[in-house]
Amino acid sequence: MRPIEEQGYVCVAVNTEGVDYVAMAQRLFESLRRWHPEARTCLITDQEIAAPEFDHVRILAPQTNPYANDPQAFRLTPFRETIKLEADMLIVSEIAHWWTMLRHRDLVISTGCRDWHGRVSKERFYRRVIDENHLPDVYNAVTYWRLSQTSQQFYQLIRDIFADWPSIKSLLKFPEDQPSTDVVYAIAAQV
Repeated sequence: MRPIEEQGYVCVAVNTEGVDYVAMAQRLFESLRRWHPEARTCLITDQEIAAPEFDHVRILAPQTNPYANDPQAFRLTPFRETIKLEADMLIVSEIAHWWTMLRHRDLVISTGCRDWHGRVSKERFYRRVIDENHLPDVYNAVTYWRLSQTSQQFYQLIRDIFADWPSIKSLLKFPEDQPSTDVVYAIAAQV
């Protein structure tokens, strides 16, 4: 899809039986606009939604593994430069300066994890496959890309890893039956 705006934030949100991720995305973008009123937003989901928090809504093709919905953000974003955020986040301070910091690269994936006090998290329970396989400690919750060959190749690799997971998981220690987005991003980043 061709970009129609220069910069914006996307969120991939598909509701489940127990969680209303679209409502979470609305709260995320409400919190974003408290700090950045002119921010442009796009919801990527599996249903038509009309809400003032979303400047754009793009419809994805739902995948069997819901984590595999994430790579569709690259194809569906209406922005030339995109920051992808997770629905279960809130923005609690100004982040518009991220654009200046990030635009020097084609692709940036957040690493490590901090609590709201700024302390590095030592919790590794959900990171065993990353630790045991010496993969980069990436968190896809905040990902930036600009339209480029590098980011296009990265997202194609992510789609390929999800599609060929049975073969790839045989190469890993403690693989997940259905890979999480963080694990797939970590493998792609390693490659």
